[in-house]
Amino acid sequence: MNGPDAEAGPAADGTDAFATPLLAWFDDHGRHDLPWQHPRTPYRVWLSEIMLQQTQVRVAIPYFERFVAALPTVATLAGAPLDDVLGLWSGLGYYARARNLHAAALACAEAHGGELPRDFDALVALPGIGRSTAGAILAQAWGDRFAILDGNVKRVLARYHGIDGWPGQPAVEKRLWSFAQAHLPRERLADYTQAQMDLGATLCTRHAPACADCPLRPGCAAYAQARTGELPTPKPGKALPTREATLLLLRDAEGRVLLQRRPPAGVWAQLWSLPEAGSDDAARTWFAMHVDGDYARGEPLDSIAHVFSHYRFNMHPRRWRPVATAAAVRDNDDLRWVPRDALAGLGIPAPVRTLVEAQFEQDQEEQP
Repeated sequence: MNGPDAEAGPAADGTDAFATPLLAWFDDHGRHDLPWQHPRTPYRVWLSEIMLQQTQVRVAIPYFERFVAALPTVATLAGAPLDDVLGLWSGLGYYARARNLHAAALACAEAHGGELPRDFDALVALPGIGRSTAGAILAQAWGDRFAILDGNVKRVLARYHGIDGWPGQPAVEKRLWSFAQAHLPRERLADYTQAQMDLGATLCTRHAPACADCPLRPGCAAYAQARTGELPTPKPGKALPTREATLLLLRDAEGRVLLQRRPPAGVWAQLWSLPEAGSDDAARTWFAMHVDGDYARGEPLDSIAHVFSHYRFNMHPRRWRPVATAAAVRDNDDLRWVPRDALAGLGIPAPVRTLVEAQFEQDQEEQP
């Protein structure tokens, strides 16, 4: 099974000077003991690739181990409730990855016999799997000859070939894909794929790359031209907009906290969070509709700032403990009273989880 233009192979002009020293370096210095490598199944490779998007290896490892212990196969993932999947993912961030993972597993159960397909087009048709992720799955799980182009590989290739321009621009990305394809070796595709990621993560890093130890230094244009600090070209910057919201931290007489499921689209979609309002006036209105109590008794807590890729979210929590009565709030699909020991099983945004846990800790410390 070959990828697009795979027959181009290592060119006669010496592009094999990229793959050969890289594999030799990997044999001595690469990462050979990552949990998804033992055993290296299509499901485990896929899960690791999704987790490693926007997440460092050391952070992803405990989440991976917990996830596969609970959901060891595509079939078990497809059969799990989304809330359970989000609970296992909680803390990793970028929760669309988890929702897409679950949706892709359901698609595999429906159309591919409960397994990941060994076909490039079928893989990229699944939610959350793009060209690079599909290539990584095929190369690492089956040894098929497909290229990858994640952030580490983009950085390595941009420096090695001296490519100007932000790698996210279509024209620049197209050039990088052509080099990624041309450098593919004929054998050891799983090792080569891992070697590229390892080199970018450990030596050819974004800041202060360790060029003295790099096996690609003899052919690296950025090193020869003293441009490793300039390449790859950074993404053009722009000021982040801000958004303000009031969070309502409500506790009942039993000490449970009120959580609300977020909408099915947007930031933190379908996670459980504190009830939220865009202004203090809107918060008062929500409180009057749902809680038999006095809004004015709410205690303002320290504000929390959370930065997303496209805006800064300033959260202003108010705490009531306990609300006078909770007759107007009953558990339903989108609103739920949750005891502390049930928090771990729910997908909750990390800053909200930290806030809620801190309140439980404070309550415990204040008990006589």
